[in-house]
This record gives sequence, C-alpha cells and structure tokens, in this order.
Amino acid sequence: MFRKMIGAASALVMMTAVSAAQQFPERELLGVVMWGAGGATDVVARAVNPAAEKELGKSIVVLNKAGGAGAISTAYVNAAPSDGYTFLYGAENPQLHPIMGVSKLDYGSFYPVNILGRGVAVVVVPADSKYTSMEELLADIEANPGQVKMGSTGPGGLPSTISALIKNVADFDVTAIPFDGEGPGLTAMLGGEVDFMPTGISAAAENIKAGKMRALAVVNAEPVDTLPEAPAITTALPDMEKFLPWGPFYGVFVKADTPDDVTARLVEAFKTAATSEEFTTLMANRGNIVMNISGDEAADFLKKWQQVTAWALQDTGAAKVSPEELGISRP
Repeated sequence: MFRKMIGAASALVMMTAVSAAQQFPERELLGVVMWGAGGATDVVARAVNPAAEKELGKSIVVLNKAGGAGAISTAYVNAAPSDGYTFLYGAENPQLHPIMGVSKLDYGSFYPVNILGRGVAVVVVPADSKYTSMEELLADIEANPGQVKMGSTGPGGLPSTISALIKNVADFDVTAIPFDGEGPGLTAMLGGEVDFMPTGISAAAENIKAGKMRALAVVNAEPVDTLPEAPAITTALPDMEKFLPWGPFYGVFVKADTPDDVTARLVEAFKTAATSEEFTTLMANRGNIVMNISGDEAADFLKKWQQVTAWALQDTGAAKVSPEELGISRP
C-alpha cells in the first residue's frame, strides 16, 4: 500500500510539472533590451515582439535597460528566476565582455532561444560633415591623432570593436565618447557631439534615407543592397578583408538552467515569429540577414563569432584579458 501511495504521489508531481510546462506562459513576460530605445537591438526586438506575443498568447513587456555595453541588462536577466518569464533581447556584446574586462558573464551562461539575424555595420557621419569619404576621415584621423571624436557604446560594443579592427590595419587614434546605445549615440552625432560613428545599418538606415546622415563605408567586403551607394570598407582599407564578413547579431536568450519544456515553448514561438512578414520585411529593409536558428546551431555560431572577434581584439592590443586565459581558442 505504501509503495502504491509513493507511486501515485510521484505520478501526481510529474503530471503537475507537465501541466505547468504546457500552460507556460500563464502571465505576461518581460523582454529586456540591452540597449536604449531606437538602437539596432531595440528596433529588431520590437519588430519580432508582436508576432512572439501572438504565438505565446501573452503580452511581452519590452524594457530598455542600457548601460555597461550591455552588461547591466545581461546581469539583470541572469539574476531573475530561471522560469522563462524574463528573457534577454541581446546583441553580440556579451560575447566580448570577458575579453574587454567588462564582466565575466557571456552567452555561455544562457540558452540561445533564437539568433534572429545578423547585420552589417556602417560608418556614418552627419549629412553636413566635412567628410565625404572614408579616405578623407582616415586621412584626418592620421593627421590629427586623438582629435577626431567617435561615438561609442563602451568597451566591447560594436563601435569599439570596429575601431579595433580598423586600428589593426591603419592609424586610427580617435577619442571615443560613450553613449547608452547606438540610438543615443547617433542622436548625439547629429547634435554635433561626435564626428562619426560605426553602427549597425539597422540603426542608421532611416536617417540615411532621410538625408540626415551619410554612409562613408559598409563594413563588408562588397556593397550591400540596402545602401548600394556606400562603398565597401575594403575600398579604403583593403587589409580589412581578413576580418570579414563580420557584424552585429541579434537574439533572444534565457538562463541556461531554464526548464527544458519552457525553453522549448519559447524556441517554438520565436521560430515562428521570426518568419512573420512584419519582421522579415523590417530586416530586409534595414540590411539585416534573417538567421532564425536556435540550440546547437546557434551555440556553434556564438562560439565561432567569439573566437574570431576575441582574437582580432587581442591581436590589435585592444583586449583587456587574453582569450587564451579565458579558454577561447584561435579560430
């Protein structure tokens, strides 16, 4: 009789756990964006969010929590319960935090629900800037070391990483001015606070189309359809080709110890959401490439991206901690 009671109790617990997983989510969720409103990560997150809400059957509150080149939002999600109700709308930055001495926390502590897509970076200036080409910008930086101001998002952010890559092949002594995300940085650039800024095409595309900004170069080996008039950065810096293709990426992440059934539910929802017309149209219009990958495929992508970028930073002298010390092997 006692064994029967234990068996019945165990079965009840299992049924309750399965039922709870099937009911997820039972309340609204929180999607934490690691950059400020208007930046590339924010734009991508808000484009996929409505379709994800539809698939999950619950609302997703989007919270912009900028700071520390994404470290504040990453730590915030990592400190939340491992129940799937709080997740990160993140970009590439955490993969560089250990290398840049920003934080020990990278995506190794998270499960990649979905790598939504990747972007191409672009170097932009205000439309009325004296710089009309990448060659002119580089010449002025070489002639006036430390005098040209670059918009940045902090150590390990996209602008600082591109700066390190360029510094590997050219004289590139600039003064980096940090902002809480690409959106605020670009706004500051338009206000005359900085001279130029490397950024994701998705953050700058509308301002370029509106004639408020000028694209000096795309950080790619060839021009892209979204900005066909912008030359590839290899036109001005042929040696940059060894680092390409390279660019930002955008994804959805939960803590690694989130229950498998809950993670699977999120994976299913975002896989479908990433095929929505609203999302795919926005990604195409902004020059981003939809990836829509998760699990092992996403983990392999994250590992390779970290290897390539970390060692590029190390070889330019920009890394604060050697990738070798962190167990990151050369690609």
